[in-house]
Amino acid sequence: MTINEIRALLYTSQCQIVDPHTPVTELCYDSRQVKRPSETLFFAFKTDRNDGHRYIPDLLDKGVRHFVVTTPPDCWTGLSEHQRETLGASDIFVVEDPLCALQAIATAHRQQFHMPTIGITGSNGKTIVKEWLANMLAEDKHVTASPDSYNSQIGVPLSVWQLHKQTDIAVFEAGISKPDEMQRLADIIRPTMGILTNIGAAHARFFRDNRQKTIEKLKLFQTAETLVYHDDNEEVNIILELPEYQHLKKASWGSENAKYSITERRATGNCTLLTLGTDLFHIPFLDAASIENATHAIVTMLELGYAPDIIDQRIQKLTRISMRTEILEGIQHSIIINDTYSLDINSLRAALDFMDTQVQMPHKTLIISDFEQVDQFDDEEYRNLNALLHAHNITTLIAVGHDFCQHRNCFDIETTICFPYTSELLPQIPDMNFTYQSILVKGARNFHFEKIVSQLQHKTHLTILNVSLPALVHNLEYHKSLLKPETKMVAMVKAHSYGLGDAELVNELVYRNIDYLAVAYTDEGVRLRKRHIQTPIIVLGAEAHSFDVMVEHNLEPEVFNFYYLSELEQVLKKHPQIQEFHIHLKMDTGMHRLGFDESDLDRLIQVIKNNPQLRIASIFSHLAAAEDPKEDEYTLRQIHLFERMTDKIRSAFDYPILRHILNSAGIVRFTQYQFEMVRLGISLYGFSNIPEVQPHLQNVATLKTVITQVKHIPAGETIGYNRGYTLARNSQVAIIPIGYADGYPRELANGKGTVLIQGQKVPVIGKVCMDMCMLDVTGLNIHEGDEVIVYGEGNSAADMAEAAGLISYELLTRLSQRVPRVYVKE
Repeated sequence: MTINEIRALLYTSQCQIVDPHTPVTELCYDSRQVKRPSETLFFAFKTDRNDGHRYIPDLLDKGVRHFVVTTPPDCWTGLSEHQRETLGASDIFVVEDPLCALQAIATAHRQQFHMPTIGITGSNGKTIVKEWLANMLAEDKHVTASPDSYNSQIGVPLSVWQLHKQTDIAVFEAGISKPDEMQRLADIIRPTMGILTNIGAAHARFFRDNRQKTIEKLKLFQTAETLVYHDDNEEVNIILELPEYQHLKKASWGSENAKYSITERRATGNCTLLTLGTDLFHIPFLDAASIENATHAIVTMLELGYAPDIIDQRIQKLTRISMRTEILEGIQHSIIINDTYSLDINSLRAALDFMDTQVQMPHKTLIISDFEQVDQFDDEEYRNLNALLHAHNITTLIAVGHDFCQHRNCFDIETTICFPYTSELLPQIPDMNFTYQSILVKGARNFHFEKIVSQLQHKTHLTILNVSLPALVHNLEYHKSLLKPETKMVAMVKAHSYGLGDAELVNELVYRNIDYLAVAYTDEGVRLRKRHIQTPIIVLGAEAHSFDVMVEHNLEPEVFNFYYLSELEQVLKKHPQIQEFHIHLKMDTGMHRLGFDESDLDRLIQVIKNNPQLRIASIFSHLAAAEDPKEDEYTLRQIHLFERMTDKIRSAFDYPILRHILNSAGIVRFTQYQFEMVRLGISLYGFSNIPEVQPHLQNVATLKTVITQVKHIPAGETIGYNRGYTLARNSQVAIIPIGYADGYPRELANGKGTVLIQGQKVPVIGKVCMDMCMLDVTGLNIHEGDEVIVYGEGNSAADMAEAAGLISYELLTRLSQRVPRVYVKE
């Protein structure tokens, strides 16, 4: 669209237009994801936690010249003189609601196209049905589909914006969580065909009942001609008989009364044989959810006119979708971003954006297959892809497929290698150099790129720790929501982020604009600096012998006594080029661990005033019992002493100095004393000592392993070392590869500890060994290789810690480094 066309859509008199004919090809609301600045229209969303207007100065410096805002430019602060001049040469639309503006633009874009468009909604399965259906259609059509799970009020318009003149058919998903949301998405998508996956318990919080939720979801299909749905929900069947739904051709499936009745369904090997009427389909899954999702895709293909034998051929090629991106430890000190979820140009853009957040590796490698599409790209499209990869600083391209081989000359990436088949790449991997690289693996499913991931992954242990990055972000945002927008935050990432890992996890915090990171010792800070983390880092356990290293790596020490302050001054004398070295002063207000006393302040102020190289970045203290209501009087005494001490120091200097005393519990219970900054620790990782806070937090860490052997042992036999456990009945015993060397507490022996298998808790029996444990799994139908949840959802680490007589901090930090951390982005 041109700027002039956008102006006609937004109905605003408050606008500044420089060139009405300028084209806009990119819509963006995240300043970190701008790739074509001159063609990007930026939407400055305001939320309770953030304000997009804050990022306009940086966007101007990046070359962005088109903005949709709510605050007029003459109210913007923080702009340099050059940025003000640049602003005068920018297109600016002032509107009441940038989200409505985004949706209006997408709606107008959709109206230019008249291809079949499939809209998908439901409580579960939307993304899987969309991915499978798009994959099946892509064998003979150009498909435009929602990237990843772009189904929200923002995600849907961004998905629809991807429609182009080559699109033969579109597949979009729409998700809602509240009443009155679907109409806006329906106006944007305008589906000609609909799929209702199911109506379940998900997103029920804001609806009176399932009937209200069903009616809201069905609003998506007002313009549709056909609706595909499973007729197992009687309430859905009753609602669809209402007059407002009589325009729909109902392609129901399931019962004998359905248009497509299931006449037979049986499992054979790893496949389900499903007969709809007289047509037989081979679904390559056994679980009920996958069969339901696959049947939605089959019926939709039948309604589109595909022959049953063609559908059967394509359905058999489907593979299970992990529904998540994983960050894995790779060979040669690399990291692998495993995103073999889907492959089209939109999902590739999303994956490259995520790769950009992984700043810890200096070099980027993309391993990619031919796209899922009917025809190969032409030369111009491959050259555009080459430009996209350059924009994301890809230094090595490894491409698999005949199309890439034929268009090798369209790429000038520093290292470009093409293979016609995955089987030809696999034996070459051991000889390739992936040292300290981020490797994005993105392949169409029929190329079986899981084999590439398996070769690249550094395999150390069957036991792994899954770290959920979305849960981490949720916990961060929950605590931010309790604070004033201007309050800064320190994320405590000491001890490898409480055992959950460092650089990969820290990257997510940096991407979320965390203000400070805090580590315990200098080597932890150095490791982050070597992984290209540039955020300010406080070293809380700063030791005098490491001050030289701290200066070298721009780390900011906690200073808590005059001896260390003197040692730091001596080190700084060797670095006269440093004009301001940031320090963080620790006050002892009652923890009586480290810190200056109130009687030290006059001398402390004088020492710092006498050394112009020293600059106080912050003053802080630590609350001894912020989580305990019985100790509130003592906590308030600490806070008031802290105020008095910091007032004295701050009044002695003519520059701003931050103050922070609130820890995780303090943020919740003493929010009024947030000062200029707070410190978020254990609650960031999903644990709180305050019972009423725990329900607001999401589980970040899931420790998983597998069953390595199953034994049938008669009653009276003993289990494990010292014959410490005697079986009271004939029992089925499973062995799992986790022991005290992995950090599993020995205190959980002989029934104190439990793990989760098939949703059921089973006890640990016998003593915990160094490398394994034994479980009583009597009555369960289990096999070698089955998954075991040691702790996570349904079997919390907090409960395990309590059973072992430990605290959550100790349980997490005990976890051995030999247990791989896998970082998951849902």
